[in-house]
Amino acid sequence: MKKFYILLPIVLAIAACSSTPSDPYSKRAEVERERREKAVDSAIDKAPKWMTEVPKSTGAVYANGTAVSGDFSMADEKAKVIAFGKICMAAGGEVDKQSRVFISDIGGTTTETSEAAIRSMCRKVDVTGAEIAEIKRVSENGRFRTYVLVALPMGDANILRKSKVQEELHKNTAARSIEAFKELDKQ
Repeated sequence: MKKFYILLPIVLAIAACSSTPSDPYSKRAEVERERREKAVDSAIDKAPKWMTEVPKSTGAVYANGTAVSGDFSMADEKAKVIAFGKICMAAGGEVDKQSRVFISDIGGTTTETSEAAIRSMCRKVDVTGAEIAEIKRVSENGRFRTYVLVALPMGDANILRKSKVQEELHKNTAARSIEAFKELDKQ
């Protein structure tokens, strides 16, 4: 038993010496996780209020969108496609969306690959007059983030839709008048 008490401190001392004081790779992973968390917090902090509280109005329907890209124009375009797709659906239309997401969890690491294909053709609903109400662009980790708010004015507030309807009425009236005069000429 005496040998045990003599060997125990030696074994503990050897075990203490063999452990690494600081694992640089674990620290690197922790720094990267914190950097990503700060980027998400920054995106939320920089987001305009209308991203979380879409305006409500009896004169218009609103929708928002956001996207990030290494290219300024691509960030704008992606954000607009998302927002105009939401306007279409809010007006009763359909937007073709296809998403694929692959997530892999291995140990403490999660890897995600995702892609989305969006076809924003609002075939059954007329969204003439939808416009960009507000747009905000910010830098995010060396990339461009665009926030966009679009509005679809309703009723008389939608000047483009109103003139489109009037133009169609004029065309229909002209076509009907030609037919009416043809019938009179036959008699």
